[in-house]
Amino acid sequence: MSRDPEQPQRRGSGRRPSARERWRAFRGSPFFSAAVLVLIIGLAAGTFAGSYTYAMGNPAPHSLATAVAAAEPGTRAAARQQAFIDGLEHALGTTLDLHRYRTYEEAREAVDDQRVFAVLRTADGGRALDVEVAGASGASVAEVLAKAAPEVGRKIGVPVEVRDVKPLQPGDPRGLVLFYISLAAVIVGFVGAIQLSVHARDLNPGERIATTAAYALLGGLAITVTVDSLLNAVDLPFAESWLILALTMFTSGMVFTMFNAVIGRWAMLPTWGLMVIIGNPSSGGAVSWPLLPSLLGHIGRWLPPGASVGAQHSAVYFSGHQNVMPYLVLSGWAVLSCTVFWIWRHRHPGGRPRAGDGTG
Repeated sequence: MSRDPEQPQRRGSGRRPSARERWRAFRGSPFFSAAVLVLIIGLAAGTFAGSYTYAMGNPAPHSLATAVAAAEPGTRAAARQQAFIDGLEHALGTTLDLHRYRTYEEAREAVDDQRVFAVLRTADGGRALDVEVAGASGASVAEVLAKAAPEVGRKIGVPVEVRDVKPLQPGDPRGLVLFYISLAAVIVGFVGAIQLSVHARDLNPGERIATTAAYALLGGLAITVTVDSLLNAVDLPFAESWLILALTMFTSGMVFTMFNAVIGRWAMLPTWGLMVIIGNPSSGGAVSWPLLPSLLGHIGRWLPPGASVGAQHSAVYFSGHQNVMPYLVLSGWAVLSCTVFWIWRHRHPGGRPRAGDGTG
């Protein structure tokens, strides 16, 4: 009886398996997937640490949007104001993105609309300067300006007073609670979708979307109750914060579900990269966007984690001046994920066979 030359030799045949035969045996064993996972997890650990260190390790201003209640041109007050601006740009190592307004009221309106992070105006009849920061817009930006502005004033011989006109709540002095609750919603959102794919594989596409929405609503409620009512860390606008967190969790879960339908079991890779490696460090929650590396500062607000942080900041600190963009970004990702999943639902590794076609 002839033997297939491609088959590995039995033990005791006298011939050692070739490299190709050993590779085929390895590929067919569970050790191949385990080795791939070891490599992926190792790389994920390095990129996770690297992305957060790159974004947050040494924050430096790149472009600070600053409102200027302009002094009368040609006056000493205007000259002092310009000297201070030049000195501040030199101290920060950046160029201020100046927005000039005729009145102080217009400049404060720009702060409330989150178009600028600070207001510069003359005081004491033009002999001094006031720098008004908005800690709620970005605690790290306010901290940088509060440190640099008085030093610049001393160098040019002009008294400078720094005031926080939009301070953070006492239970969140570093402005990190909103980042943490958004981070929780993002991570639990896609972890929940992973668990559905493992423990509730038989859910059909519509049922999977509905279940994701259900745990998102419950999870958003749990986060809101814990942070607001139980810990009293931040006074949240309950309904609005709950719905933002629920939408964040749903979007995160559906992003994984979308990738799971498109690329199967390796869906965690693009989900982790998009939501954790890129999305969370660039969200502006731990380090404000103007202090992030310029590329991250621009793309962060277009990703779900950044949109979630932005929506929460508006809801908590700028009631009546909400920016619609974060809500549109979250909704856009949710719709995109659901649409792609629905189109590719026949490829999703789950669902119950339908009568007559044997598909899930």
